[in-house]
Amino acid sequence: MATKKIAKTASRPAKTTNKRAAKKTAGKRTPRGGMPADDIVVMFERLRELNPKPQTELEYSTPFELLVAVVLSAQATDVGVNKATRRLYPVANTPQAIAALGVDTLKSYISTIGLFNTKAANVIALCEQLIEKHGGDVPRDREALESLPGVGRKTANVVLNTAFGEPTMAVDTHIFRVANRTGLAPGANVLAVERALLDRVPAEFLQDAHHWLILHGRYTCKARKPECWRCPIRDVCRFKDKTDHGE
Repeated sequence: MATKKIAKTASRPAKTTNKRAAKKTAGKRTPRGGMPADDIVVMFERLRELNPKPQTELEYSTPFELLVAVVLSAQATDVGVNKATRRLYPVANTPQAIAALGVDTLKSYISTIGLFNTKAANVIALCEQLIEKHGGDVPRDREALESLPGVGRKTANVVLNTAFGEPTMAVDTHIFRVANRTGLAPGANVLAVERALLDRVPAEFLQDAHHWLILHGRYTCKARKPECWRCPIRDVCRFKDKTDHGE
C-alpha cells in the first residue's frame, strides 16, 4: 500500500498562465481580497508540475478500506490511522469480516487512534448497514454515503473523489486554511469554502485539487508558521504576513 508525499521543498517556477483555463473562470467575480482567475490557474499549474499525480496519504486498496480509513482519521493523523489499518486490514478488510470481529475486538486494533471507542462502534454499524442495504459494496452516491454511521459530508467527498474519481472537494482544516489564506476561495465556514472552490477552481484541475491543497497545507502552508520562503505560489498568494527563512 504505497503512498506519495508532496515534495517538502520546491523552487518557484516562472509565472505562466494557461489562457484556456483562465478564460473559463474569467467571467466570475473575484471575491474581495481574493485571487484573480489568472493566478488561480498559475497556482494549480505549479502544484501539478511539482506533483502530477497527487495521492492521499491514507493507505488503502479498495473503496471500503478507504472509507474505513477516512472514518478513523477524524481528529487523528494519517500516520496514526495507517499504523492501525496495517494491523487491521490483513485480518479483516471487508464489511463482513470487520462486522464479524465485533466492537470489542475492533477496538483492540484501533485503540491507538483518538476516539477509538466511538469510531469502533460506528465502523461496525457502518459495516452492518453496507451488508444490509448495499450488498457489502460502498455506494457511489452522496446521500447513501452520508446515511452511513460516522460518515459526514467531508468523508463522503473524500470517498467520492479518491475512490470513484468524482470532482468533489472535501474541506478539512488544511484546505480551509489554504483557501482563505491564499485568497483562492475565501469563506466563513467549511461549506462556504467548498462551494467557492467548486466555483473557482478550473475544471481541468478540480479532480486533483483536493489532494494538492491538503498536501500544500500539511507541508508548506502550515497553521502556525507557513513556510512562505519555499512556497511555489508565494507570488500569487494574497497572504499579507508572509514569512522569511529563519524568522
